[in-house]
Amino acid sequence: MLSSKFQVISLRHFFVWPTRRKAWVWLRPAWPIALGFLPLVLLTATTLAQAALPVTPLPPAAVPVLALTLDQALWLSQRHSRQMAAQEALALAARQMSVAAGQLPDPTLKFGLNNLPVTGADSFNLTSDFMTMQSVGVMRELTRSDKRAARTTRFEREAEVADANRAMAQVNLQRDTALAWLERHFQERMAELLRQGRAEASLQIEAAEAAYRGGRGAQMDVFAARAAVAQMDDRIRQAEQQILMAKTRLVRWVGHEGNQALAPPPDLGAVKMAMDTLDERVKDHPQVAVLNRQEALALAEAAMAQSEKKPDWTLELMFNQRGPAFSNMVSLNFSLPLQTNQGRRQDRDLAAKLALVGQLQAQREETLRERVGEARAWLQQWQGNRQRLEAYDSTLIPLGAQRTQAALAAYRGSGTLLAVLEARRMEIDIRMDRLRLEMETAGLWAQLNHLTLDGHDLPVAPNPASALEK
Repeated sequence: MLSSKFQVISLRHFFVWPTRRKAWVWLRPAWPIALGFLPLVLLTATTLAQAALPVTPLPPAAVPVLALTLDQALWLSQRHSRQMAAQEALALAARQMSVAAGQLPDPTLKFGLNNLPVTGADSFNLTSDFMTMQSVGVMRELTRSDKRAARTTRFEREAEVADANRAMAQVNLQRDTALAWLERHFQERMAELLRQGRAEASLQIEAAEAAYRGGRGAQMDVFAARAAVAQMDDRIRQAEQQILMAKTRLVRWVGHEGNQALAPPPDLGAVKMAMDTLDERVKDHPQVAVLNRQEALALAEAAMAQSEKKPDWTLELMFNQRGPAFSNMVSLNFSLPLQTNQGRRQDRDLAAKLALVGQLQAQREETLRERVGEARAWLQQWQGNRQRLEAYDSTLIPLGAQRTQAALAAYRGSGTLLAVLEARRMEIDIRMDRLRLEMETAGLWAQLNHLTLDGHDLPVAPNPASALEK
């Protein structure tokens, strides 16, 4: 239990320095308690001071860099591109026009002054002559319902053409984005392979210099090793330039996110196309779909030209006001265009529209054959490249590595360093050729897998909460 000396303690005991010795002697027993509260007081003051200071954001280097996957790149390309938005606007414009085309023409309001005298005693008098009339009337063309329906259908088909063009732009966007992503991926792998080769070549320089200083090697080996490293440095600089160009192409499609690191590629060992179903799949090619829609548009225009061969009546209702001594009058008029030369006007217009339909049909058939042949060639080449890649992995690359090991073993005995450098260069070339073949095969994979939309749009963002959406 605390004594009475410790029971009466206030904050001033911690902060007021006593001036009299008596007061100091009285406070001395409370000093350990004051020291116990001092860290709490300092912590509170520090917290308040930090709260008053502005918050400094983390530097950009402290923000984690997310790896860009191929699916994310496809989604970003859709968000970044304006091609689909342009086609959507075009389709919306055509649909708006289809509504307007189905309406009757606006009526025409007419004003007139008829039979006004200009000579004699009644000249320019509006009421003295019984023939003078002030007229107001309404005139409207009575367009037939089938003709208005044909015009509406024509603009609806134009909207469908815009939708087909949007799908084709979307397929092209998918393909070009995938090709740009894959190109950068393989260019970076090539640069990494060359850097590994450069590190191994640097070790050969050290070995050659040590052998030369020990009298076991020739100075020519030192120069050869240095030349090999210099050549490797040049190839690395060339590879880095290719990476920069690939980044530029990827940024063109996905925006600044294209500068981020890339995630591992998807499975490139399977395609959506098969040789036995290829013909049916290519029928959904967007270019063929555009020609189908254009053919439907041409047929709608031909139907509209057919409807124009029957003229429309025009109705006019007019009220005529005369002088106060005369009665007013009402006039009702009907008019009809006389198509006196249909053989050289309306018939020729219809024939031109039908000829355009035939042209689009022939173009569609030719385009379908071309796309089928192109897809068949891509699929055959992709299958052949897959077999070649297996040969690289099972034969060529192991043989190149074994040759390098054999040359190193001979060099440790009585062989020359030139043989080692040549074997290592050939091994790197084989691995580079294998990467180039793999990049070509991946490009064929992108061409085949993004040949059609397959009834779906571009993928949704794989991670909506990621920084790629910000």
